[in-house]
Amino acid sequence: MRASLRRTKEFVLRKPEVSDGAKIFNLVEICKPLDLNSVYSYLLLCHHFADTCVVAELDGEIFAFLSGYRPPDQEGVFFVWQVAVDPQMRGQGLGKLLLTEALKRPAVRGCNFLETTITPSNNASQRLFTSLARDLKARCTVSSCFSDEHFGQENHEAEHLFRIGPFSLSG
Repeated sequence: MRASLRRTKEFVLRKPEVSDGAKIFNLVEICKPLDLNSVYSYLLLCHHFADTCVVAELDGEIFAFLSGYRPPDQEGVFFVWQVAVDPQMRGQGLGKLLLTEALKRPAVRGCNFLETTITPSNNASQRLFTSLARDLKARCTVSSCFSDEHFGQENHEAEHLFRIGPFSLSG
């Protein structure tokens, strides 16, 4: 096992590699109601943002993926784009495990706020992030981010901004 890999239970938590891009696309494709992006976007995430993204692997197969980044104009903020967990692995705390792993990364050092957007109908994601806020002993505020009109003809539900923090990751 490479030193950069972290083993938790039987899952290996690691940075994604470019060779994971198509596998991540296939994972997100079965993770309704997440938006499916192009394979190219997942390749870019694996290439440019590996330090702030996490895959959970078991026996060489990817069962979960978190994509996140630090917005260049928001000091101290870590933005989570997607948390995808294979439907057969849900309910085991894997999403929170990915979030916790991402927050431990050196690339996220100095962040004391976490932001993400969630549609009003995605109750599982709302529960995940409000639970994370409780674990971090931090406030979670919800505000409007993108209205359904912003998505034009895509027929996409509005996205609400969940902002967790401030929190401290020391200790």
